[in-house]
Amino acid sequence: MADSTADPAGTNGASRADARLTLRHPGVAFAALVLANICLAFGALLVRFADTGPVAASFWRLAIAAPFLALIAWRTRQPLGGFPRKVGWMIVIGGVFFAADLAAWHLGIVRTKLANATLFGNSASLLLVLWGMVVLHQMPRRIQLVAIALAFAGGALLMGRSFELSARNLAGDLLSLLAGILYTGYLLALQNARAKLGSWSVLAVSTFASIPIALLFALALGETIWPTDWTPLVALAFSSQVAGQGLLVYALPHFRPLVIGIVLLLQPAIAAFAGLVVFGEAIGPFEGAGMVAIALALVLVRWPERTPVQRDLLPRARP
Repeated sequence: MADSTADPAGTNGASRADARLTLRHPGVAFAALVLANICLAFGALLVRFADTGPVAASFWRLAIAAPFLALIAWRTRQPLGGFPRKVGWMIVIGGVFFAADLAAWHLGIVRTKLANATLFGNSASLLLVLWGMVVLHQMPRRIQLVAIALAFAGGALLMGRSFELSARNLAGDLLSLLAGILYTGYLLALQNARAKLGSWSVLAVSTFASIPIALLFALALGETIWPTDWTPLVALAFSSQVAGQGLLVYALPHFRPLVIGIVLLLQPAIAAFAGLVVFGEAIGPFEGAGMVAIALALVLVRWPERTPVQRDLLPRARP
């Protein structure tokens, strides 16, 4: 999250109205894509500002956003129920993975640098390539192998530096990487649902499924649940879960994965700048090299454009 998502919209594509609007004003979709990544980039900062526990912040992010997502699904005439049993269960399972993903990522955000958390949290596109290699026995292309090698090298540099700073920072990196793994599970669980249902249906129902799991995680960790200041949580819900997602739903169908991968790099750049300005999280030369390596990996793993099946699996940005 970085904060997002894969194509939360699923594979139904843009509406005819959106397509006509984009053809007339090609800058509109690109502006939406950029603004979506800017909105998502501030999610990590808002988690730090929340006066609840970090996992409790994920609960409120989901709980505040869920009614608005349901309203959008209803207004766009996308079903919120009546799914085939298998599809319904996979959406619920996806919601469990998403709640666990947010819990791990939010815990990582408060334990490592914002830039590290953003980069490791967006590792799902690389992990899906590894999933294809190990589970589906799909041989990666040469450029994907280069991306994986860069990601491992960059991750080693970042984690090595975190370990030098403190065990807490290294734990934050590992939690953010765990979030990327859990988000990969979320994407795989929702693969069939995204192919059959509308974007807002999947997003709204999986969000509702995530809410009780996120609350249970927060209670189990003994976190403060009820905030004294609602501002960061409301901003988090609308910037990450509603506005960021909504803009992505509109923009994603209009671009190739490579373009989306490049624009995605706004998130770690903004997170690094926010970490420096707000929390004094300076970036040293080794950390900078690691970030550049992972950033290149996130772009290369999307290049060139995949086949339709592969495109459906590759996440664009965290939710």
